[in-house]
Amino acid sequence: MDIRENKSFSKEEMLNSSAKEISSIGLSRKELLTKNRVHIDDPLAISNLKKIINRKLQNRYNPERQQLIIICIGTDRSTGDSLGPLIGSKLANFRFNENIKVLGSLESPIHATNLEKKLEDIEKNYPNPFILAIDASLGKSNSVGSISVNDGPLKPGSGVNKNLPPVGHLHISGLVNVSGYMEYFVLQSTRLSLVIKMSKIISCSLFHQLRSYNK
Repeated sequence: MDIRENKSFSKEEMLNSSAKEISSIGLSRKELLTKNRVHIDDPLAISNLKKIINRKLQNRYNPERQQLIIICIGTDRSTGDSLGPLIGSKLANFRFNENIKVLGSLESPIHATNLEKKLEDIEKNYPNPFILAIDASLGKSNSVGSISVNDGPLKPGSGVNKNLPPVGHLHISGLVNVSGYMEYFVLQSTRLSLVIKMSKIISCSLFHQLRSYNK
């Protein structure tokens, strides 16, 4: 290296450089939190998630012509996979109008063995349903704790190599742990505190959004 290319920095320049590095590190999470995603550690997670759900429903759901069916998928026999049933049980404590139905809870979970039958029942009993599916998911380590709302069907069981029918016109997915290795064990060893916090954020966001349809 040519020694003439060396440059000395003032203390102020070094501090500014360090600040930029710290800022860029902080942006990594912000970059993950796109317009359809929040993180459970965000103090505004509930209100921000409500806004996302509201925007998605306004674009696709017609409350005057469709019944909203919320399917909470999962099982209470696995900590990570209990996200859906926890949300279903929390939502069961709220009163919604007759056009909103919540299916799947800790007492009556919807999982791999009965999902297809539940979907057949919905098709028979509801002439024009709009299905919102909720389930836990696995992904990258820097995304654990994120909650996303996406158009189109959910693909339950894909993280553990199960071939289940796609569910929903819209879906909410809570990323509870990392994927790529021993997924069953990873789901079972997921921290309960994370799942409970995530279920509270999702259920509260849904409650505040759905109660607007009661008016």
